[in-house]
Amino acid sequence: MGKVVMYASVSVDGFIADDADDTGPLFDWLLSGDVPLDDGGILKVSQASYDHTRAYWDSVGVTVVGRHVFDMTGGWDGVPPSGVAHVVVVTHRPPPDGWRDDAPFTFVDEFAAAVATAQELAGDRIVEVSAGDVGGQVFAAGLVDEVRMDVVPVVFGTGKRFFGAVDAQQMLDDPVDVIQGDRVVHMRYVVRMQDPKRQASTVAAADMGSDDQEFIESIAAPWEHD
Repeated sequence: MGKVVMYASVSVDGFIADDADDTGPLFDWLLSGDVPLDDGGILKVSQASYDHTRAYWDSVGVTVVGRHVFDMTGGWDGVPPSGVAHVVVVTHRPPPDGWRDDAPFTFVDEFAAAVATAQELAGDRIVEVSAGDVGGQVFAAGLVDEVRMDVVPVVFGTGKRFFGAVDAQQMLDDPVDVIQGDRVVHMRYVVRMQDPKRQASTVAAADMGSDDQEFIESIAAPWEHD
C-alpha cells in the first residue's frame, strides 16, 4: 500500500489561498523557468524544481480532493490533473449534472473512506491529499505519512490554511528534502507516529518538577498573546 502525502503550494505564513480563493503568486514558480514540466509546454520550471516535482508527480497514483476544489476546477473537465490516474472527491453531493460516468473520478462522502478508496485504487503508488480543509481532516486523523510543501516567498496574512482547521500540535521529523527552486523552496517532511510520542510526552510532563515547569513557562510567555 502506498504512502499518503499531503501536498500544496503554500505561502510562508501557511496559506494556500486568500479568503476569496485567489492563490496570488503561489503557482508562479511553475511558469518561471525554462525546463518543460509536462508535455503541454506551458509549465516551465527550474531544473531543480523539475527534478524534484516530476519524480513526485510520476509516483502519484490517486489524488484526494474536496468538493470545493472539484467545483472550482470544473472537475478538470473529467481529466485528472498532472497525469494522475484517478481522483477521489470527498463530498455529500452527487456528481454534477451531465457528468461522464466513464471519467476516472470517484465520489465518497467521508474523508477516511475516501483515503481507503484511494489506497485501493493506487496500489503501491502514492495517494496525494490536497491541503486545506479535507487534507487537514486527514492529517488530524493520523492518516498522513508525509507532508510536502512548495513554499513561496509571499505573506498572505489571512486566507485558507494549509492544514485547514487542525488545532492540535503534531510533530514532524526534520525535513527530508529542502530544494531551492526559482521563487520556491520544495520541502518534504515525514509525519511522526502520534500515539507513542504523545504517550512519552505525557510521561515526561508528569515527571517534571516545579522548577522545570516554571522554566518552560518563562520561555513560552513572550509568545503568548492576549
